[in-house]
Amino acid sequence: MKREIQSKKEAWLHAVRLRTLPLSLASIFAGSFLAYSLQVFRWEILLFASLTTIFLQILSNLANDYGDTVNGADHHERQGPVRAVQSGLISLSEMKNGMYLFGVLSLISGLLLLYLAVQDWTLFFIFFGLGIASIWAAISYTSGSNPYGYLGLGDISVFLFFGIIGVIGTFFLHSTDFNPSVIWVGLSLGFFSTTVLNINNIRDIESDKTAGKKSIPVRIGKEAAIRYNWFLILAGYVSLLGFCFFSQNWGAALGFMVFPLMIKIGMNVQKGKSSDEIDPNLKKMALSTLLWVVLFGIGLLFL
Repeated sequence: MKREIQSKKEAWLHAVRLRTLPLSLASIFAGSFLAYSLQVFRWEILLFASLTTIFLQILSNLANDYGDTVNGADHHERQGPVRAVQSGLISLSEMKNGMYLFGVLSLISGLLLLYLAVQDWTLFFIFFGLGIASIWAAISYTSGSNPYGYLGLGDISVFLFFGIIGVIGTFFLHSTDFNPSVIWVGLSLGFFSTTVLNINNIRDIESDKTAGKKSIPVRIGKEAAIRYNWFLILAGYVSLLGFCFFSQNWGAALGFMVFPLMIKIGMNVQKGKSSDEIDPNLKKMALSTLLWVVLFGIGLLFL
């Protein structure tokens, strides 16, 4: 059952959605662990990459709150946590101003990150383009005239930005070099992060149908979405094996300690009959992914 929001401060905290921030940092930490293992780690890169990612995630969350209200996904029958604009305590114009603020903050932080990381103008503009694409992706997921989240393309965006681009990009900013084995870690995190989104979309499948939001579960049905969920979890661990094999660093397999937790989450989602039963697994999957990164890093560096 939804809990009523009592104040504007609480409404903003709901809009920021603090529980999503650990997952957004997972790719930054993974790329930084890889950089440390190869002795190219830089603390200032970790700091500004983390700050930029947090700003982008908050921007995405505010845009999601704004866009779902404008496009009708946040209606009175919607399951899951109450949104800030939906509560009536924050107006659409106030939410839009919040989006502008965090868009500017992410741009400034991103420019400082690039100033510290790269000296080559070609690389600077390549990463600047990726940064602009990240801001666009954060805003356009559910906002704008043709939000791609309503077309079922959110999975691709999460897979790329929370996985492959996040890990490879962070590693490159530390090292200004490319290591092919890093791709496998990006794949793992891409699969796990997409699992979080898929659980969210399975929870919201009925309300998304009503709003015309064609997420993957809406398109393929709940049973197929659950099978897709299992594929994402298992593919993440196959990718970890790929990293261990090609890098010959089997200590990183410590990440397999989280495998039973993710299997339990998959079972809970499969057995969940209502949105209220499925919803807690969102937070559990996000935290399990961050735990996976921590154990992966410990194994990578010390085993």
